[in-house]
This record gives sequence, structure tokens and C-alpha cells, in this order.
Amino acid sequence: MAHVVVVGGGFAGVWSAAGAALARGAADLRITLIAPGEHLVLRPRLYEPEPALAKVELGRILTPIGVEHLGASVSTIDTGRRMVVADGAEIGYDRLVLAAGSRLVRPRDLPGAERLFDIDTLDGACRLADHLRDRRDRTAVVVGAGFVGLEAATALAARGRVLLVDRSAVVGDQLGPGPRGEIESALDELGVERRFGTTVTEVGDGAKVEADAVVWCAGITASELTRQISGDFDDLGRVPVDRQLRALPEVFAAGDTAAAAFDAGHTVMQACRHATPMGKVAGHNAAADLLGVPLRDFTPGPYVTCLDLGGAGAVFTRGWDRRAMASGVAGKEVKQRINQHIHPPVDDAAKILAAADRVHLELPFFPRDE
Repeated sequence: MAHVVVVGGGFAGVWSAAGAALARGAADLRITLIAPGEHLVLRPRLYEPEPALAKVELGRILTPIGVEHLGASVSTIDTGRRMVVADGAEIGYDRLVLAAGSRLVRPRDLPGAERLFDIDTLDGACRLADHLRDRRDRTAVVVGAGFVGLEAATALAARGRVLLVDRSAVVGDQLGPGPRGEIESALDELGVERRFGTTVTEVGDGAKVEADAVVWCAGITASELTRQISGDFDDLGRVPVDRQLRALPEVFAAGDTAAAAFDAGHTVMQACRHATPMGKVAGHNAAADLLGVPLRDFTPGPYVTCLDLGGAGAVFTRGWDRRAMASGVAGKEVKQRINQHIHPPVDDAAKILAAADRVHLELPFFPRDE
């Protein structure tokens, strides 16, 4: 029996498995998802006060659609032999979907780095929440004023003093000037202190800035498994893929591991907004390639972002210049709907497969240009 293997249990991996199940129909095709945990972690929600709630049991998604889950970590991909090694066991594949996600870029040679907290993983976010839970008048230093750092800083501001640090000269440097005014106003409203043009040189005993926690939110890079399928990758560690998300003749890639074209001037972002449709297309194509049915092109929808700003609301942007379309309470409403929308259907095969078929869904609650 032909075998599709999906590596990764995040948004891209889960939707790859569902996309493959959709393409399989009644055909005789085995689909296996390999991921060490038992849950799909809703990673965009890990800044929230109770991160332990931001998860969905994988079995409630995979079992109804006939996808096997192997709870293991992949260490090796051998494209020549068409097999992966997961916790010491060799698993053969006919088509592979690499959807192993990304990881936080942790500082090298930073004294005291072992004291750092993060919200990159569910375990990390829960560790931070538990550490701060019973502390009064707590102070947190958030390192990195990008998307993740801003959501962490503004959420933590409801529970104590926050200092936001970044080596860039302005807040949200990579987000551009589009939403900067709204972000700065929110930080002012919440009393978040800022130090820009600043590099953290040590995480020590608090001699210069006393803090209950230092939260590292500075940069992500694709899973190192990408280096086992290609010697060609971009500055985020992602492998290039074609319009059908094929990286090699028998390997597809999706989500944070894939450098897919958005348009002539941009590649997709490492975000669930792109990971979900990429997974649906990559998984469908991996199965379709084996079954001799037409493959789909990946054609992303409009580029949007929605940045949660804690008690100051949120800011919703559209386009690569990130024009602010809604902010404050209105932006928060959009963010809350997005957080509800990213939760996949569970327990019902028909609903899961129908969602896997909605690749080009334009969410109706996104504010549009006038």
C-alpha cells in the first residue's frame, strides 16, 4: 500500500494530513502523521494568560479521517531511500510532507541564558505562566519588539510592570510603519516601558534591571530537518518549493519550513494564516501525486495580520505595507474571531474534510478596503 508520511503536528502538518485524506477518498492509501506530542498546539495563542488551554487533541482530528498518528520525533530524513527515522525506527514513505515548523532562535554565548523564558512552545508558555502566577507587583523584561514580543509584552502588562527591549531603533521594525502609530499608542496606554537600540548582554542577578522573568522573543528559524532535504534554503532556513509546494520529486513542504512564493516580490510569512492553506495543498498534492489525480496550485489569499495589544485592543492590517484597517476594540473583535477560527473542527470526518477543501477561504469578518 502506498504511504504518505507527514512530519509535524502543527497547523501545516495537521492540515497536510487532512488534505491527503481528502484527496485519498476511498482509495487504498495509508497516511501517517509523525509528531511527538498528543496535541495540536494553537501557537498563535500562547501569549494568553492560560496557555494550557491553547491545544486540541490530535486524535480528535486524525482518527475520524483515518490518519495514523505516530508519537515520535523525526531525527533523519533519507530522501534517497525514501524513509525517515523517528525515535530510532525507520518508516518508509512514497511521498513525504515536511511540515516540521520553526523554532525560536535562542541566543548563543549569552551569560545567564538558562534563566530565559519563552512562549515558543506550550511547555515554555506554561512554565512562564506558572512562574509568574502568584507573584505580586511582578516585573517582566520582554526581549524582541516584533509580533510575538509585542503580544507577550501587552498581555503581561495586565499583570505588572513590563520593559520591552529591542536592538532596533523603533518598535515593530519588521512590521514597518503601517501599524506603528497604533502600536505605540497601545504601549503608552498600557504603561509598557521601552528601550530601543539596546542589546541584552547578560541575564544575571538583576543588578541593572530587576525582573521576575526575562522573556526571549527574538527571531525564529525553520526546523533543521530542512537541511536534510535540500542544500538550498533562505535566510529563515526554509526550502524553496514550486507552486504545488513540491521541494523534491517525492517531497512536499508546507508551513514554516517552506519558502513559497506569495507574489512576484514576496514569500509567505511563517504564520498560521499561511501554514493552514499550505498544509491543505501540500497534503492533497502528496496523495494526488500517488493516485494520478490533478494537483493543486498554492494561491494564497490576501495578506493580513492581526496583532493583539492586550488591554489596548488589537490592530488589524491588510497588504504588505500593513495598512491599519481596524484598531482598539474593533481590532480586538477581529483578533478574537481569528482565534476562534483557527480552532479546527473535531470528531466529525465530514466537517474536517470539508474544512480541508476550503483552501481559498476569505474570512468574512476581515475588514475590507473602501
